[in-house]
Amino acid sequence: MVERWWRDAVIYQVYPRSFADSDGDGMGDLPGITGRLPRLKELGVDAVWLSPFYPSPQKDGGYDVADYRGVDERFGDLGDADKLIGEAHDLGLKVIVDLVPNHTSSEHEWFRAALAAGPGSPERDRYIFREGRGPDGALPPNSWTSMFGGSAWQRVPDGQWYLHLFDVSQPDLDWGNRSVRDEFLDILRFWLDRGVDGFRVDVAHGLVKEEDLPEWDVPLAILGGLSLGGLAPVGPPPPMWDQEGVHEIYREWRRVLDEYEGGRILVAEAWVQPAERLARYVRPDEMHQAFNFMYLSAPWRPADLRAVINESLAANDEVGAPTTWVLSNHDVIRHATRLGYPVERTRLHGIGPDDPQPDVGLGLRRARAATLQMLALPGSAYLYQGEELGLPEHTTMPHEYRRDPARPRSGHTVVGRDGCRVPIPWEADAPSYGFGPSDRSWLPQPAVWAEYALDRQQGVPGSTWELYRAALASRRSHGLGSGTIAWQQAPDHALAFRNGDVLVLTNFGAAPVDLPAGATVLLASEPLDADGRVPTDVTVWALG
Repeated sequence: MVERWWRDAVIYQVYPRSFADSDGDGMGDLPGITGRLPRLKELGVDAVWLSPFYPSPQKDGGYDVADYRGVDERFGDLGDADKLIGEAHDLGLKVIVDLVPNHTSSEHEWFRAALAAGPGSPERDRYIFREGRGPDGALPPNSWTSMFGGSAWQRVPDGQWYLHLFDVSQPDLDWGNRSVRDEFLDILRFWLDRGVDGFRVDVAHGLVKEEDLPEWDVPLAILGGLSLGGLAPVGPPPPMWDQEGVHEIYREWRRVLDEYEGGRILVAEAWVQPAERLARYVRPDEMHQAFNFMYLSAPWRPADLRAVINESLAANDEVGAPTTWVLSNHDVIRHATRLGYPVERTRLHGIGPDDPQPDVGLGLRRARAATLQMLALPGSAYLYQGEELGLPEHTTMPHEYRRDPARPRSGHTVVGRDGCRVPIPWEADAPSYGFGPSDRSWLPQPAVWAEYALDRQQGVPGSTWELYRAALASRRSHGLGSGTIAWQQAPDHALAFRNGDVLVLTNFGAAPVDLPAGATVLLASEPLDADGRVPTDVTVWALG
C-alpha cells in the first residue's frame, strides 16, 4: 500500500538563507534549519520544503544551480543535508527539496563546456542555442523577452545566441535532448537515495518550448499573476509555457519515484490556467500536487474565492488529485501585507519605501482570516516561513540592499521580491532577532521584527503563532484535509461552508454575521463582538 501522506499534508516552506544562521555569518544554513526543526514539529506541520541550497553563484537566490548534487558552502555540505533529512525523519517530518530543471547556472560545468565546444557540438545541444537574425546575425533569434525584463537571448563571442527566460545567468536547457533527460533522472535518484521525500519542481510548465520557437510579442513579467507571460484562460498557451511535451517528462519522473517506498512526491510550480489545464499535471501517472496560484491571486471577496475554490476542487476531483492551497511564498508579497491594500488594487511586484504603504493592522487581520479559511479546505496546504508569526513584507527596505535580479533587468521599474525574503525573527532581544548568534543579516531586518519574534508569541493567547498551532491541531483532529465541503447559506458579504462537523464562516463585509443558533466556536481569527457575532474580516470555525 503506497503511503498517501501528501494528500492532506501541511507543508512548511523554508528559504534557507533567511531561516536560521548557525555560524553568525549573516546567511542562513542547513545546520541552522536542523536546529529549528523541533519548533516546526511543535507548530504542527507535516513536512518541510527547502528552497535551493545547491552550489550556485546566487545570481537569483540559488535558482541558478551550478551543481545539482552538492550543497553550497554558504549553507553547509552534504553531511549537513544528510543530518537534516535524518533529524526531520526522526521528528516525523517529511523533507521536500527544490529542483530547478528549466535552466542551469551559466557557471554549471555543462554550460561552460557548451561555450568552449562551439556551434553544432553535443555540449551546446544541451541548451537552446540559435543563430541570430539579420545579415550578420546581430539580432536575437526571436522577440521573446525575459521574465526579469529585456531580451530572452544573449549573444556569445562566436556569434550564436542562447535562450534565458529568466536572468542572463540562467540559460535554458533543451529538454528535447536525451542526455538532459537522463541527467535529471540520475539527479532524482541521487536525492531519493539520500532520503528526500519529494521534489518541488521550479517552472514546471516551462521545460518544453514550441519546436520552431515562433514569435511571441506579449512581454513576460515576473510573476504577473495568472496572466504570466500572456498565459490567458482561453486559447493556446504561449510557445514557451505549458507545452504538451512536459507531461511525458513527468510521467518518466513519476516512474522513478514509484520505485521508492514511503510515498515520494512531485510538486509542480506551474502558473497555468484554467484549473482544468493545471489538473493535467496531477493526473494519476504524473505529479502528486500543483500549487494553486489562482487561489493565492484571488481578491479578498467572497464571490471570487468561492468561484476559485469550486473550480479548483472540481478540476482536481476529475483526475483524482488533491487540491493544494497556498497564500504566500518566496516569490510573492506576503499575504499579511498584500491584504492590507484596497481589494481592487492590482497586484504588485514588490513594495518599496516610495510606494503607497499598506494598512498593517488590516493586512494582518485579513491574513489571519484568510489562513483559517485556507486551512479548513480539503487537500494539502503550504505555509511560507514567518507567516505563522504574522510577518509582513519589509516594504521600507532601502533599494541599495535589494538583490533580486528583476530590479536591475527591469530598469529599476520592478521593486522585486526581497521584501518577503528578509531573515525571520526568533527572539525579540537577541542579535539579529535570534536569526543567528551575531547581529549580521544578509538583508536588513526592520526594527519592528521584535514585535513578531517567536518568543513574544509562544504561550500568548490570541497571538498569530498560537492561532496557527491551534488551527493545525484542529485541522488534524477533525480530518479537514481529507474531508469535503458543502456550501452553506450566508449573506452576500460572507462565505460559509461545512467540512465534516466543522462550520467555517468568513465575513468580508462591514456588517457582523450571526452564527447558527447553538453553534460552539472552535477557533476564531479575532474575537467575536459583544453579541457573539462574526465581525468584519474574521473567520470562525464552529461546531454544531
